[in-house]
Amino acid sequence: MAEKFDVIVIGAGMAGNAAAYTLAKAGFSVLQLERGEYPGSKNVQGAILYADALEKIIPDFRDDAPLERHLIEQRVWVLDDESYLGGHYRSEEFNRQPYNRYTIIRARFDKWFSKKVQQAGALVICETTVNQLLLDNNWVVGVHTDRKGGEIFADAVILADGVNSLLAKKAGFHPEIRPSDVALAVKEIHFFPQEVIESRFNIGKNEGVAIEMAGKISAGMMGTGFLYTNRDSITLGIGCMLSDFKQQSVTPYQLLERMKAHPAIKPLIAGGEMKEYAAHLIPEGGYNAVPPVYGNGWLLAGDAAMLVNGLHREGSNLATASGQLAAQTLIELKAAGKPWNARNLVLYRKKLDASFIMKDLKKYRRLPGIFEQNKHFFTLYPELLNHTAHTLIKVDGLDKKSKEQAIRREFVTKRSLLGLLGDAFKMWRAFE
Repeated sequence: MAEKFDVIVIGAGMAGNAAAYTLAKAGFSVLQLERGEYPGSKNVQGAILYADALEKIIPDFRDDAPLERHLIEQRVWVLDDESYLGGHYRSEEFNRQPYNRYTIIRARFDKWFSKKVQQAGALVICETTVNQLLLDNNWVVGVHTDRKGGEIFADAVILADGVNSLLAKKAGFHPEIRPSDVALAVKEIHFFPQEVIESRFNIGKNEGVAIEMAGKISAGMMGTGFLYTNRDSITLGIGCMLSDFKQQSVTPYQLLERMKAHPAIKPLIAGGEMKEYAAHLIPEGGYNAVPPVYGNGWLLAGDAAMLVNGLHREGSNLATASGQLAAQTLIELKAAGKPWNARNLVLYRKKLDASFIMKDLKKYRRLPGIFEQNKHFFTLYPELLNHTAHTLIKVDGLDKKSKEQAIRREFVTKRSLLGLLGDAFKMWRAFE
């Protein structure tokens, strides 16, 4: 192993792979370190791949990437204890190439991406833990690992090692992450014959469906669930804020089991063989939780920079794009003959601000705080909305005007007129 590299990238997820690939293609000497047995072994993302971000890095990725199904239908469900109220969007346009979104299994996909990184010229070493960053006068000059020899030097280090990045915290780059800014997510993968999946979800070969869920499945906590169709399996899971789990008696495993028993979900996974269970922290604090993302000789990308759009359930595209932007920043500064110090690396933050990443996070910056302080959005409103639908659909001899009056009374009684107006204003501000 060389003692000195241009750049060390820590982590082999979407952000780390995007950064390492972009730098290696530009001719930089790159070392990528991954603590897992192989790239993807530690990742439990759902997972959906958003083609646009990856296409900008590897235009022909569809030729050999391990893609599961292209998504033609999006469902959104709001659940109470026994029912759900939802909306579907399905378009034949999503069946026309190039496809826009895919389901993937990260263990397979990250291996493929890592091979691309290696083919581009980067050195990738797995089963290696970085214990700490090497600092010289407040400047990152390398890393110390658990391998023999320990110290490895570089002109810059890109931290793409996930939300629970102890390295950045240990180095003092950001404060302790608040439990209210991260979600603890659990997921399972259930396997089925392909024809069973296609029959249950009314889809054809290679077509897929994504279902995003919110409501009483989160047991009064701020959280959401998901279900995605893969080629011969279904990925489902649920995540809630870590701060809420600390106050509740329910465990993540119990929450997932309750979700699987819901009348709307149970038939979709009946008869499957569960082969994988995992848990992971996901940044959900939004714009206000983003820490400093650059300094003398270092950059943060992906989950390590808290870059997840929780409302739209987007993370992999933000990670991929931020990894590419981090690499492009180093490339541009090197070409201009400028050192990789904090004064110049501010260019990375400017690139993030000009991209969809920060624009979207800034748009919804109030939403995490609103949901954190108003848990009735996950309990009372799902119950009221489902009961409203049930009342209007049920034919029982009662006239519609009387039903509408009863619905209005129920909303005012259970939330109050002032409370309803206040909630409407909060949501308007959050989405403006």
